[in-house]
Amino acid sequence: MRATSWARDLWRQVLEPGQWSRRRLVVEGLVAAVLALLAAGLEDLSHSGPVRTLTVALAVAALSLLRRALPTPALIAAAALTGSTPGGVLLLVPVGWSAGRRIPGVLHAVAAFSVSGAVCVALTALHEPPTPATLVFTVLFYLVAAVVPGLASRYWAQRRTLLRALQERNTQLLRERQMVAGQARMRERQRIAQDMHDSLGHQLALIAVHTGALEVDRELTGRQREAVGVLREASVAAMHELREVVGILKDGVAEEPAVEPVSRVAAGIEALVESAAAAGTPVRLDRSGEPRPLAPAADHAAYRIAQEGLTNAYKHAPGAPITVGLRYEPDSLLVEVANGPAPAGHGPWPAAVSGGQGLTGLRERARLVGGMVHAGPVDGGGFRLAGVLPYGTKEAREETFVDAADDFRGQSGAVPPGDGGPVIDWSDPREEFENIMGSKKKNGLMIGCGVGLLILVGLAVALVFGVSKVMDEADKGMIEPSLYASVQEGDPEEQVRGKLPSGKSFLTSDVKDKGPAEPAGASCLSLLSTDTSKGLTTDTVYRFCFQGGKLIEKREFDVKN
Repeated sequence: MRATSWARDLWRQVLEPGQWSRRRLVVEGLVAAVLALLAAGLEDLSHSGPVRTLTVALAVAALSLLRRALPTPALIAAAALTGSTPGGVLLLVPVGWSAGRRIPGVLHAVAAFSVSGAVCVALTALHEPPTPATLVFTVLFYLVAAVVPGLASRYWAQRRTLLRALQERNTQLLRERQMVAGQARMRERQRIAQDMHDSLGHQLALIAVHTGALEVDRELTGRQREAVGVLREASVAAMHELREVVGILKDGVAEEPAVEPVSRVAAGIEALVESAAAAGTPVRLDRSGEPRPLAPAADHAAYRIAQEGLTNAYKHAPGAPITVGLRYEPDSLLVEVANGPAPAGHGPWPAAVSGGQGLTGLRERARLVGGMVHAGPVDGGGFRLAGVLPYGTKEAREETFVDAADDFRGQSGAVPPGDGGPVIDWSDPREEFENIMGSKKKNGLMIGCGVGLLILVGLAVALVFGVSKVMDEADKGMIEPSLYASVQEGDPEEQVRGKLPSGKSFLTSDVKDKGPAEPAGASCLSLLSTDTSKGLTTDTVYRFCFQGGKLIEKREFDVKN
């Protein structure tokens, strides 16, 4: 049962549909084909037979395809192939890269690389004499070809995982802040709505009740009753508008009417002018151009401009003539309220109260719909308030809680937390990301760089030591062909040995027994030739045999590696 389950898991890891997308299939196939061709080329250079060359190429291609699904077995098999044949040398780099990032756990990864390194060194020692220089070269090659790519790949994968986790955390923090800001804004708006309903609504209700009672007073004249009726209607209209504003503040969004409301520019402003005229104010309405519909926000802004202009004229220039103008231009609507100078003997009403925010609010309304507001005195006395509002504009979209330019990789999305800007001045998400990273990221980066630097220094020292060792061994066991030709049989042994190196080198340790039989009773010295014209797989050996204090034989022969 265990064997069946293990085989099923192995099959799922290797051939699971999600493991092999079209793109990965193409890329992995190309990489495997290239590595197989390179392995076949190296085998051909080492004069391997066609069967062995084909076998090595197929093994390299198979390990290349399996290096992601089975990182540990692929790493050990690649190390064994590298130690057994030159065709597997180039496979260690991609296999080590894949194993470094895919082997779970540090201990597991260290064990896998240690076992594969031991296998590579052991199999290399079986094919060549296990001299110190051979071991150093094998270990050095394994470190460069497998361990360094594995460390780099593992660091890169861990860095990507850390960045992804930090991005997700940053996104979650932004969303939580959006929720907190929206809830705080909603609570504040509900508090404001409650205060407005309790205080301002009560005062307006009292005004409506008292004016209604005063309107039916028999002692009033007809003109006085008409003026009181205007006040009552104004207070009732103010109560309706207050109720609408309170509803918007409580719910957070304005309710969409079931039927398209009548434009306040067409009907509302006309009603304002009629009410002012009924109250005895000299006001007239001028219209020009062909009426065109406005978006609800622009329509409401036009109504507020006319309302604010009439209110200011009532308070600051009572009795002055007022002109309300509606000019439908080709691209925008111009709403204008202009009053002349106050008549002699009239000044501002003593009871006039101003919060100083009327014009500021109008400018903000106009800006949100793409328009503008101008207010100022006119020549000859008087005051003019005008607003330019474009057609077809919709109410400006509320800004998202995180500005697009400051959003870290667009993580917060486009869903606003509520209507309006944030209630708290949050920090830039990128600064928050740096704070999350903190000193741990810097310390980890410094540690990683330090470890990498130590590995590079160690590799450099090993490389220098290996090169110097090879050169020293070459000086002890190799001579030039010209030196071989200058020595003649019959020369004194002392003179000949003075010209030749000692021959005590690992390079010549295995060639002594591969040549022809030595003369009986003679002492022979075997050296390698520096001439490599016969190929890397064939060594030329010069042998010098001495007897009776003289050189009795010098011989040249070839040895296959």
